[in-house]
Amino acid sequence: MPYYAFEGLEIKISVEVHTIYKTGVEVEARHGTSLVALVMYDMLKPIDKNVEISSIKLESKKGGKSDFKKLPNYDLKCAVVVCSDSISQGIGEDTAGKIIIEKLENFGIKNIEYTIIADDFDTIQQHAKNFSENEYNLVIFVGGIGLSPRDVTPDVIQPLLEVEISGIMETAQNYGQDCIQFSMLSRGVAGFINNTLVLTFPGFKLLLRNIWMLFFLMFCMCLKLKKEQNIKKN
Repeated sequence: MPYYAFEGLEIKISVEVHTIYKTGVEVEARHGTSLVALVMYDMLKPIDKNVEISSIKLESKKGGKSDFKKLPNYDLKCAVVVCSDSISQGIGEDTAGKIIIEKLENFGIKNIEYTIIADDFDTIQQHAKNFSENEYNLVIFVGGIGLSPRDVTPDVIQPLLEVEISGIMETAQNYGQDCIQFSMLSRGVAGFINNTLVLTFPGFKLLLRNIWMLFFLMFCMCLKLKKEQNIKKN
């Protein structure tokens, strides 16, 4: 949307652009400003032959990658749990869990516990309960959310959730569908076990690399709201 301000014989043109998609719109804003300036130039040149377009610059932007670097240093206690029979037996090597750890560290989170376990119902359940009892803020389970008989992670976690946040996994699934055609077959769940936010993600490396700019601020918002809710109860 264009705005105008008159300063003497100068006309200052401002264009503001909003988007909900995962891309920047700086160029589009500059393009809009150029078009408005050229239309004005075309209309004013018969009156003043010396009229000119001086400069176009970016005044401000928010919501992009640079905004995440301005986030406060959240002192979060986190855990990344990789659920995989083959990796836990040393047959394969984990990359998905390490990607998540790398992304969390990029946001200044240092207190991260990393563990690899088998796709076993009781083992997954015990880890989830232990992390919640030890007051971890964020626990991310990676893998085991597909359709094979050993993919039991959501079946373990969902009954433990006191507050389920289905929108997190719906958004992740929609986002993942643009990256991987089988994303719609995942069964991830998310929510709170006591004060611990628990998330379950597939082991798709491409999805995990791209999703964190979208999700990290939302994770922090969930934890903030939960903390405020607890303060009101007390």
